Amino acid sequence: MILAEIQCLPTPAGTSDDRHAHVEAAIAEIQRAGVHHEVGALGTTLEGEPDVVWPLLRRVHDACLAAGADTVITNIKVYGAADGAVPGIDDLTAKFRTGGSRSSHDADGSR
Repeated sequence: MILAEIQCLPTPAGTSDDRHAHVEAAIAEIQRAGVHHEVGALGTTLEGEPDVVWPLLRRVHDACLAAGADTVITNIKVYGAADGAVPGIDDLTAKFRTGGSRSSHDADGSR
């Protein structure tokens, strides 16, 4: 298994009707692939077998262009191991999950 994080930065990010349309096309490509993934504010983390994930990363990049972006810069981080023993998303993040979304700021902006 490998663990990857992808961030697509299309220009423009979307259309006048949907300002994130090109980014959403990239996320939809990941959803169609059926791999375990987690969409974050600044990128999407996914996990799976290398033969599935590597071509998927290319398709995600291309999805932005196919959706109408003029250009796209894609940042990719990949975690792999010779023996394939890579921790998954849940293994790395479970201890930080509390069942609810919490901000580091109070309602008035203080910490």
